[in-house]
Amino acid sequence: MTTRLLTLVLAAMVGCALLFGCGDGGTTPAPKPPAKPAAKGKVVIGVSLLTLANPFFKEIEKAMREAAAERGYELIVTAGELDPAKQKDQVDDFIVNKVSAIVLCPCDSKSIGTSIQQANKVGIPVFTADIACLAKDANVVCHIATDNLGGGRRAAEAILEATGGTGKVAVIEHPVVESCILRLKGFTEEIEKANAAGTAKIQIVGRWPGMGAKDEAFRKAEDILQAHSDLKAIFAANDPMALGAIAAIEKAGKSGATIVVGFDGMPEGKQAIKDGKIYADPIQFPDQIGRLTIEAIARHLAGEELPKEILIPTRLYRKADAEKDPTLGKGV
Repeated sequence: MTTRLLTLVLAAMVGCALLFGCGDGGTTPAPKPPAKPAAKGKVVIGVSLLTLANPFFKEIEKAMREAAAERGYELIVTAGELDPAKQKDQVDDFIVNKVSAIVLCPCDSKSIGTSIQQANKVGIPVFTADIACLAKDANVVCHIATDNLGGGRRAAEAILEATGGTGKVAVIEHPVVESCILRLKGFTEEIEKANAAGTAKIQIVGRWPGMGAKDEAFRKAEDILQAHSDLKAIFAANDPMALGAIAAIEKAGKSGATIVVGFDGMPEGKQAIKDGKIYADPIQFPDQIGRLTIEAIARHLAGEELPKEILIPTRLYRKADAEKDPTLGKGV
């Protein structure tokens, strides 16, 4: 190589180094993805919960994190906050970043199907926790949840017990979420069974959507109480809606006249049971849901065949249980 040619080559190399830097090809960074793709061999799980405003889902998250940490898994936790579009974006991010598995508590049990199908196409296994997917052609490896159908029957048992099996009953539901749909199904079937057997005369006067939230349930309960002044009881399909119903009952001056049965067993619900404001709850065990979900993922990744669903029974929690509960305050 001539001296002149060598000089030109060296100059070009120096210019390239000054322009682009060393090693990774540039000093000007490329646009970053929402998160780092999962490292090869490392298990990264993307989780999208229904909401983190409800303590129930915080308990699921806590149990998932503990179980994941025991296995050395990384958890990316988000929440749709009841917004199906927001949850769809979260799933899109998980897919872009090639997570090892996805866990969903759907904001809408039907519309989530398209997101699950996208994960199916790229081979990312999907699990649902607490709330199932109702969309066809969406493949979920395993659903881990409360036995909500059985829990609905327990709620009916509490209503029959509290009312003596007679009177008008209203329902405040969350009709777009599979878990609440099952609770209402179990509740209605059990009431109809008791009526048909002649052991009860319960009239379900209607169903009102409380959207799983205290404020909306409060407004709906106000409407119910105005329309049915002789209402004997309300079944609310989760504790936030039960607490909203209580607030409306208290405002209407009907405390003690209209009974409330909730569902969940969240701390505020249990305290309301101890205070005599909620009659009873079929209680769930969110810590078990969270832990069993991570265990199901570990079993699947190890090549084990899983059942399509793992259901956890509820337990009816009454005032006598609340009075022995060391986690609660002294009450009113």
